[in-house]
Amino acid sequence: MNSFLKWFFVFISEMLKGFGMIFKGIGTGIVQIFNIKNYIEIFKQYSTDFSVLSWILAILSIIIVIAIYVLIAFIILLLIRKYVRFRHSLVSNEDLLEEISNLQRQVLKMTKEKDEIMAMKVAQMGLPVSGGVSFGDGTVPYQAGEGGEGAQAVEDGIVQTADRRFSRLLEVDSFYKNYTPPEYDNAITLEGICEAYRNFACSKMHLYYEIKTIRLFIAGMASTKLIILQGISGTGKTSLPYSFGKFLQNDTTIASVQPSWRDRTELFGYFNEFTKNFNETEVLKRIYASGYNNDVNLILLDEMNIARIEYYFAEMLSILEMPNADEWELDIVPNAWSTDPLKLDKGKLRIPQNVWYIGTANNDDSTYAISDKVYDRAQPINLDAKGIAFNAPEQGPINLGYDHLQQLFDEAFEKYPISQENLRKIQQLDLWVIEKLRVAFGNRILKQMGLFVPVYVACGGEELDGIDYVLATKIFRKFESLNLAMLREELRELVIYINKSFGKNKMNESVAYLERLQKLF
Repeated sequence: MNSFLKWFFVFISEMLKGFGMIFKGIGTGIVQIFNIKNYIEIFKQYSTDFSVLSWILAILSIIIVIAIYVLIAFIILLLIRKYVRFRHSLVSNEDLLEEISNLQRQVLKMTKEKDEIMAMKVAQMGLPVSGGVSFGDGTVPYQAGEGGEGAQAVEDGIVQTADRRFSRLLEVDSFYKNYTPPEYDNAITLEGICEAYRNFACSKMHLYYEIKTIRLFIAGMASTKLIILQGISGTGKTSLPYSFGKFLQNDTTIASVQPSWRDRTELFGYFNEFTKNFNETEVLKRIYASGYNNDVNLILLDEMNIARIEYYFAEMLSILEMPNADEWELDIVPNAWSTDPLKLDKGKLRIPQNVWYIGTANNDDSTYAISDKVYDRAQPINLDAKGIAFNAPEQGPINLGYDHLQQLFDEAFEKYPISQENLRKIQQLDLWVIEKLRVAFGNRILKQMGLFVPVYVACGGEELDGIDYVLATKIFRKFESLNLAMLREELRELVIYINKSFGKNKMNESVAYLERLQKLF
């Protein structure tokens, strides 16, 4: 054993002596590098024989060596700082991960506490804590218990409950129990509506609109339930539907679109699972109330393209596209309660026919471009000029019933259909555009034109003016998505073809728009 210990001591001593020699050598080397006294002695020994050039070179050499040492020291310092920062970042990340873990634990703890509170509330109501009753598309979270004051039972898919989740819609039910409809003016014509509204806007509200703008607005109402008023700021886009509501003595519901709107809940509201109440919006209340009355109801989506329309209005776009109006239903909640509003059928709301959605749109850097999907389903109306003041006779508001307005539309469809000659010219124009520009009109647009133009004529306009406006705003607008820089010659040919087919100075809107496209691209 003694021999082993002696060997091990000598073995380790020799190994440690090697490490000592390494550190000693490094230390000796560092001392040698920075032995300034030795450098001075060497310089004195050889400098006595230096010429002027030698002195200059010697000084430059000393400066270069010092600069190299300074650079090396700077690099070492920089590496040390980077290492310290890296270590600090690692420590910070570890602290953040620890903080996140703590927050997650707190969230789980709060969730558990919330569940315990809900369980206590359910127990106080005399209901079992677990077990749901499923039916239809939804699940009722609690089953019936004896002596409870909340949910009691499920009968025929309806939850029997004393709770109310639609307070504002129930107010509508209460209001229309004793509602007496006004005396509607069933003698007024479409042309009379246009003239009366223009005079009302001028004399009562100091708003000045061209008669053509009002005709386009009424014709747009006949062709679609979604109208887009677009143009520069200050031309009366918002004022038009607002004042039209005043004219009909049925105020327009205004929904100011926000950039944060991402889904339908912003427009129609949502059910709060915690409070068990539905957060109702004015838009939802107006749609619901429209099912009770025969009024012309307008909903204004102000600055509608400040958020993406396809996000918050997508479901309504799909509903309005259905050919059968009986299928126009909006899913509000997935189940039915016994205390739900009267016109809410198993959580679904029927969209009445007497509601129009009017959107205002600005085209600038703060807004989104309106997609073809929206344009195809809407009737855009351009308001690009400020109204010019004029004198108008005093005109008061009127009471216009939806039934009478729809009757006027139907009479216009029958009395002023698009002439066969113009239909033939439109079909030939469609073939020309498909051949030259690979753009088709589409059945939806042709159907809307067949509704728009007769009502425009019944309002006092000319048939070709109505056709011209639909072509410019719904068909030629699609050209903006093409590479127009390569199609200038085709656009010139199209202008020539339109003038030749329909007559010169007859299709002014279309020709002006096509010429503007040629200049822009």
